[in-house]
Amino acid sequence: MKIEVGFDYLGKGNLVNFEKYQKKVTEINETIKNRTGLGSDFLGWYDYPSRIDEKVIKSIENKAKEFRENYDVLVVCGIGGSYLGPRAAIEALNGIPSSDKMEIIYLGNSLDSNYVDSCINYLKNKKFCVCVISKSGTTTETAVSFRILKNLLKQQMENDFNKAIVAITDETNGSLRAEVKSEHYVAYDLPRDIGGRYSVMTAVGLFPMAVAGINIREYIDGLKQGQIDFDNDKIKENSAYQYAVERFYLYTKKNYPVEMLAMYEPRLTNLKEWRKQLFDETEGKDGKAVLCASCVFTTDLHSLGQFIQEGSKILYETIVYVSKPNKDIEVPLCDDDSDGINYLAGKKLSFINHKAYVGTLKAHSESGNVPNITITLDEMNAKNLGYFFYFFMKACAMSAYLNKVNPFNQPGVEVYKKNMFHLLGKKGY
Repeated sequence: MKIEVGFDYLGKGNLVNFEKYQKKVTEINETIKNRTGLGSDFLGWYDYPSRIDEKVIKSIENKAKEFRENYDVLVVCGIGGSYLGPRAAIEALNGIPSSDKMEIIYLGNSLDSNYVDSCINYLKNKKFCVCVISKSGTTTETAVSFRILKNLLKQQMENDFNKAIVAITDETNGSLRAEVKSEHYVAYDLPRDIGGRYSVMTAVGLFPMAVAGINIREYIDGLKQGQIDFDNDKIKENSAYQYAVERFYLYTKKNYPVEMLAMYEPRLTNLKEWRKQLFDETEGKDGKAVLCASCVFTTDLHSLGQFIQEGSKILYETIVYVSKPNKDIEVPLCDDDSDGINYLAGKKLSFINHKAYVGTLKAHSESGNVPNITITLDEMNAKNLGYFFYFFMKACAMSAYLNKVNPFNQPGVEVYKKNMFHLLGKKGY
């Protein structure tokens, strides 16, 4: 299990001198370990993999088995990290679509009436269960959708509706915890010292993943290994810190304000969405930080690819590439070769996709003069995914501290909420 990070600056190789950053990285690493920096109250994720309670794991596995055996659809109701993490994990491992696994849909992440109405109409003829995720229980998008889902469950199940609900929330406080007690939902704790975008290692990620048939013990093993491997303050041995320093170097020394995160598999679409939230919400403060954009290749090579190759030089690329596919398919031979691709007959799609990756990397870095960071994972499985999540979390914390911002708050997010609540007539606003 290994993540390899490569760096190429305009075809000249790696220009970052890691030794110049070693002292600062060592200081920040100690700050994280000792929980003495900005936002230290939310560093619970740092050692959480090694503290996960076996009783909780077993309870999650048993309840997930019950849901799989008794329901057709799981609705994950949450927003931000409360749904991006589990969705990213489930789609990365099970694929899109996944016909042999329990169906998972997502609500509570939007106020769009068309989307919510479509989901509710779909669920009317389904036997469905709900995993609602909210630390407070009052997040508008999630609370609205949860209320609508409860109303439908009560119509379908009457007094037994509570059996179809699992809540993940604060261990003692908040409106959702109060509802857990009054309605007798099965519930799991969302630790107070772990923010939403770091919560995929908790029950937030574990329960939906278990319902989706994923081996959460292997996933936890990957998280644990990441906790060990990325705790090393030596940059040349720690790929997470290499990535953080390379980002910082491109932003502060080479004046690149945008990072384009690209992946070559559609099943990883929400993995990049999770990662986009992780970095943008963590670092985007005090007028600082790189904007994290994202795309899926080869699809976006036919749109964004033109800008990346020849547009204004405001971005660098970070390519996440999985070397070995979970499944593969071969291009068939066609007698008349009317489409002109018989030269590909007999070749695997993974082989063709890899050549597209190599050719694009060369085009963008050498001809397009776009700096490239490559992050390579040998294969996508539950253990590697846990390792991969921890890699990004640790890199993100280091990157934010290099920028001298608090990695764990999000004051800007509260501004729109205050305006919205005022316009809606909520008391106190």
